[in-house]
Amino acid sequence: MFIVGITGASGILYGIRLLSQLARQGEVCLIVTSKAKLVFAHELGITYRNKHDLKPHLSDVEIKNVNELSNQNLMAPPASGTWPAKAMIVVPATMNTVAAIHAGLSDTLLLRAADVTMKEGRPLILVPREAPFSTLHLKNMMELSQVGVRIIPANPGFYHHPKSVEDVVDFIVAKILDQLGVKHTLVKPWDGTGMKQIYE
Repeated sequence: MFIVGITGASGILYGIRLLSQLARQGEVCLIVTSKAKLVFAHELGITYRNKHDLKPHLSDVEIKNVNELSNQNLMAPPASGTWPAKAMIVVPATMNTVAAIHAGLSDTLLLRAADVTMKEGRPLILVPREAPFSTLHLKNMMELSQVGVRIIPANPGFYHHPKSVEDVVDFIVAKILDQLGVKHTLVKPWDGTGMKQIYE
């Protein structure tokens, strides 16, 4: 099972779209922070109470496959290394969350799950949505990268010619899925054909 953590950074759609893609293939554990609920309201007009409020974005089957856990529940399964999660993704990740994970803090379920993911040597992916990055932001991400955490900034490419906000979101979600080894059809793999005439 994958763990998806959604925090209070801008870019809530990234988390929702990833959740949808993973929930199509099986059960997913979801942790939503209190600050994320504020961003749900601001960016999407959603008063987030629980996973059922995602119905405009997730199918009934996808919602059924989402196992939502309270961020305050430190007795939940992801708090233990004996619970066999495949990987954890924090998307979007606030720089506060990145700093707390870097410091090894674990006073919420999301932070504890991230700490467990690292100590067990499982894949942890952070998707920060911030600009510009301060020196401290970069230092935290560099040191997390040095211990194996994958950092995928929410910086979309445009070589796939996106025609909507959803296409831009899918570019980043595709990058996450690629790192997880999960098959998808969100973005066609680059084959160079689009640049061929320029170099001839």
